[in-house]
Amino acid sequence: MAGKAGDRNVRATLYAAANALLMRTMAGSQIKSWGMRLMRTKGRRRAVVAVARKLAVLLHRMWIDGSEFRQEQVGGTA
Repeated sequence: MAGKAGDRNVRATLYAAANALLMRTMAGSQIKSWGMRLMRTKGRRRAVVAVARKLAVLLHRMWIDGSEFRQEQVGGTA
């Protein structure tokens, strides 16, 4: 990811998860569609970093309020 803030292992794991989501998954999701649109306009690296950040925000929100992941509530903006 672009910044050096935060734990190196967490950043690397989020980046790997975002890369896998964009490059390896076949099933469509709102996050993947959003990331693929970004990839076409901004490039692969920026798209992966943006998806990694979106995953981090989602995970943090789930941790803070104790909610479970629900695919239908994932929005398209970061």
